[in-house]
Amino acid sequence: MASQEPVYTTPVSKEAVVTVDKPVALSKYTSRVVLKSILERSDGGRGLDGERVVVGGWVKSSKEVEKQAVALATPPTMPRPQPPQVGDDKSGVAKEVSFVEILQSRIPFLRTIIKVLGCTNNAAHVRQKLESIISKPAPPTPPASIVFLQVSDGSCVASLQVAVDSSIAPPSNVMPTGTCIVAEGVLKQPPVNGKHVIELRVEKILHIGTVEQDKYPLSKKRLPLDMLRDFSHFRPRTTTVASVTRIRSAMSLATHTFLQNNGFMYVQVPIITTTDTEGFSEKFQVTTLLNKAIKKEEFKVINGIDGVSLEMVKASLKEKSNLVDELKRTDSNKEALVAAVQDLKKTNELASQLEARKNFKQLKSIKADSFNFSEDFFCCQTYLTVSGRLHLESYACALGNVYSFGPRFRADKTESAKHAAEMWMVDVEIAFSQLEDAINCADDYFKSLCKCVLDNCLQDLDFVSKRIDKTCIDRLQSMISGSSAKVSYEEAVDALQKVADKKFESKLERGMPLTAEHLSYLADELYKRPVIIYNYPKAVKPFYVRLNTDGKTVAAFDMVVPKVGIVISGSQNEERINMLNTRIEELGLARAQYEWYLDLRRHGTVMHSGFSLGFDLMVLFITGLTDVIDAIPFPRRSGKAYI
Repeated sequence: MASQEPVYTTPVSKEAVVTVDKPVALSKYTSRVVLKSILERSDGGRGLDGERVVVGGWVKSSKEVEKQAVALATPPTMPRPQPPQVGDDKSGVAKEVSFVEILQSRIPFLRTIIKVLGCTNNAAHVRQKLESIISKPAPPTPPASIVFLQVSDGSCVASLQVAVDSSIAPPSNVMPTGTCIVAEGVLKQPPVNGKHVIELRVEKILHIGTVEQDKYPLSKKRLPLDMLRDFSHFRPRTTTVASVTRIRSAMSLATHTFLQNNGFMYVQVPIITTTDTEGFSEKFQVTTLLNKAIKKEEFKVINGIDGVSLEMVKASLKEKSNLVDELKRTDSNKEALVAAVQDLKKTNELASQLEARKNFKQLKSIKADSFNFSEDFFCCQTYLTVSGRLHLESYACALGNVYSFGPRFRADKTESAKHAAEMWMVDVEIAFSQLEDAINCADDYFKSLCKCVLDNCLQDLDFVSKRIDKTCIDRLQSMISGSSAKVSYEEAVDALQKVADKKFESKLERGMPLTAEHLSYLADELYKRPVIIYNYPKAVKPFYVRLNTDGKTVAAFDMVVPKVGIVISGSQNEERINMLNTRIEELGLARAQYEWYLDLRRHGTVMHSGFSLGFDLMVLFITGLTDVIDAIPFPRRSGKAYI
């Protein structure tokens, strides 16, 4: 189907909706009714029978039915008596009358014309032609039909059935999947009992946004999630991604609600930072020097490498191409044409070489140690932040309990279904607190997210349980009613070493980080519930975590949940400046980066703790999705930025 501009007709009439007293929710800034207010009523919308509304949405599926078939499904009614028509007999029953008979009875002079023309030399031909015109039947008109559209506006899982008569809009305009329509009509109960208890009988189409069917990626039904990743701009129109997005939205609101209600203040931390927050993470560097270096190299290439200018070659290429075309047209000098073609070929090769040098030599010639960061935008090295906790500490030391919610970045090329380059985190910092306080807060926050989704997204969870993970609702209920297991790192290692019926692919070594395989076994098999592991060896945690009295472990914890692994990591942070200095020296960190952080210990230090929740991983846990890419609206992963 060729690309078409959206069809606009009469603007939406607010009077059609606002002046009618009805219990449906209008979208505040438009004239349409939100489909959720119709379809998620306790009666499924049956109580709105007879209400006039304007709705808008996208076609999920469609079906065209001839009116005759629709009429057969409705209760029969007595026909109205009609006056006698042409051809009726005395009994009032109409006889069949042909089109030619009608013409001859109403236009008798046509027969006269035929007879008169019969006297000419070409009488037979003309008479035959006219008679064929008179007797030719009219082209058949397409049968009247009704199109049934399943329309969704993204407010809920269910779709509204919308019935459009073919006299109101051509079926071919409204039926393709993905078509956007705005329609005005009356809500009615369908004449035949089915899965829909209410439908919209359209009286006026206000807008049609057409679709190029052969190019629209969602024309095929049930595309797998991995294929949808290449169409991030369209995948929210699928029921699965829409449900996940509504769950994310509910979780975002629940995050702010829980923390605000418990005395936390919302603080925005920087995305660009001079500090390596964890001391050993893979970071994205932010610089404008690379562009400047490329421009310098490009200047060298374009303005003469070995005395040859790329622009000059391109101009010569155009002239020689015109000469070849002219010689081909004249066909007068074949030897000159052969020479010109050869010359054009050599010039093309030269242009290709210069282009290649331009594209590939630029980056190859640029070395990182050649950068003078004092000339950079910020006059120093800067990175995309991997955590907001250090910056939050400065506000916790002034305002008490604070939190932040935003994107965090790691330039880690590890192939993992639990990792993306950009992931959203909730960072929490609690002043005047210790490790146990942070653990209790994290546990309460985790349960509040589970409860919020159960209370507010049950329709979406029902869909997710059918399409993705049938255990998701039971899992969330068990999280709310149950408690987390709390074990030290040493206890976790001991429990894993006692496992006899499982051979781990990764070797279990005391003092080393527990792998995803080990963590999964603890939560899924041994404890079958969330596990909070605390008091890790100091070598496996960031430099700022408080050293315990044994001198070997630090006051850090991880919450490990079934199916996903770690969703929350937290710690009590080191408030003693001498201990912090020692850790910075042990790890060989650039001390200058952390002078501001050390100042917090020099001037009015306080014991404090906090944690970070992986928001995208929490979505994974709630929905049962297996790859975090499918839980992120616009994912970024090593080798793929999608859009």
